[in-house]
Amino acid sequence: MKNPVNEMNKKIRALLLESYQSCVAEGLLPEAELMAFDIEQPKDAKNGDFSSNFAMKNVRVLKKAPQMIGQMLLEHLPACAEIERAEIAGPGFLNFYLGGSYFAEVARSAAALGADYGKTDRLNGEKIMVEFVSANPTGPMHMGNARGGVVGDSLANVLAWAGADVHKEFYVNNAGNQVSLFGLSLYTRLQQLLKGEDAVEFPENGYHGDDIKVLAKTYLENHPEAAEEAEDVVTSKMIAFGLENNIARMKSDLAKYKIQFDEWFLESTLHESGYVAETVKLLEDRGWMYEQEGAKWFKATEFGCEKDEVLVKANGFYTYYAVDIAYHRNKFEKRGFDRCIDVFGADHHGHTLRFKAAMAAIGQDQEKLQFVLMQLVRLMKDGEPFRMSKRTGKSITLADLLNEIPADAARFFFNLNRCDSAMDFDLDLALKQDNENPLYYVQYAHARICSIIRTMDELGVTYQDAPIDAAMFQTAEERALIRAVANFPEEIVGCADALETSRLTHYVMQVAGCFHSFYNACRIKGEAEDLQKARLTLCVATKNVIANALSVMGIDAPEKM
Repeated sequence: MKNPVNEMNKKIRALLLESYQSCVAEGLLPEAELMAFDIEQPKDAKNGDFSSNFAMKNVRVLKKAPQMIGQMLLEHLPACAEIERAEIAGPGFLNFYLGGSYFAEVARSAAALGADYGKTDRLNGEKIMVEFVSANPTGPMHMGNARGGVVGDSLANVLAWAGADVHKEFYVNNAGNQVSLFGLSLYTRLQQLLKGEDAVEFPENGYHGDDIKVLAKTYLENHPEAAEEAEDVVTSKMIAFGLENNIARMKSDLAKYKIQFDEWFLESTLHESGYVAETVKLLEDRGWMYEQEGAKWFKATEFGCEKDEVLVKANGFYTYYAVDIAYHRNKFEKRGFDRCIDVFGADHHGHTLRFKAAMAAIGQDQEKLQFVLMQLVRLMKDGEPFRMSKRTGKSITLADLLNEIPADAARFFFNLNRCDSAMDFDLDLALKQDNENPLYYVQYAHARICSIIRTMDELGVTYQDAPIDAAMFQTAEERALIRAVANFPEEIVGCADALETSRLTHYVMQVAGCFHSFYNACRIKGEAEDLQKARLTLCVATKNVIANALSVMGIDAPEKM
């Protein structure tokens, strides 16, 4: 679908270039290679609906004062149905004020397109994988996963709305040292159940959470024969049992969080297929490996990293880095993704350099591997940090969070801050049922619009997709709301380009604010029929924007509150 702001931008740019050529043809301005210029929407509508710095940017090449350049351009500007007037202001800004036909068409098209309004073809079917959460399956998901889940899921949705073919993936680390330690922890807890906790020492580096005790107890209850089986046999069975249970719980918790993955990719498949060994050999064949003290090293410093990295230990085992390289190679070479985005915690910054280096070494375009890094979250309750989990006494899990607040509140609040900034999450505010809570403020605007639509329907006035008279929408509140509505496709594109979804949250809050101002200033019931229908159309358009923006973030838009 067309992006009204982008289309108007293109139209004004074309008009300015046509005006410039007319000035050249009349000998008023010299033929020159023009400097790049901007067309933007001023923050203050008094400065126009669109503004350009064409004149100021081209002073040097056109060799005239910006005000003179601007005046010539305005005098030769071709007529345009959507532009009511154009003026020169300040040091040479060209300000364009749009007419009623533009505002009428924006409202009509946003209302008519319904659930599709805001979708664009910016990414033109680009095949993109977004990998996020990817929590270690040896324990419950924590707060970092809670924020990462929202950021990753919302970003994937934004990219899809911007025209990409998006794949959401959870990478399951079901192999390696952590899983071995998981098995040892389970087996030790099992032995403590059989022999007494004081009789069996628990490993210092083991998993100390209560969830391990619960898994061991459940396993023994269902498999009493474990008391007689050999340690390696029991450990292997308990690992399979524990991972199966933990992954099932992850899927359940994430479903409550409104997150569904297209694929849960198992690390073990990389080992079983020989793909890790094949990837390491590829690096060797390309000359990017060397041996030292029995280990095999990747020449990471050749690609800008601070140090070289071990891929194969002296004992022959692959490092996590070797597996990660194979996994990312699999994304690009085996599954053919055009771009891959990893959502990580800020503590994984070093991974970004190492992963890009490895992609370059195996012959991939490292710029097609992108990262979104998240800073830490601090939960606040009653004005104090909320640290302790009721269940484990040690850390707050995703399940704990969803016991405190609804999933919609969690998703909205995690999207309030840029992911590269630390945030305080106010649990009390997230539960408030008033306009102080930004989610409530937005959802209430949607519910209020639905109430208006129901009321007008009872009076026999219903929304119909029909042209709107350009004489409608003359108030400042109407036009401010339509400007906000018009920006929705542009906001989707902006989020997709920047890989940043928090701007969408603030955008929908702005739309809600504009609607509340419109509601207080502009009546519908009792007005002339044409104005009733026009304002009802604007209500439907606004409803679509709020519902669609919330949908991108995985949040419900209630019709009653």
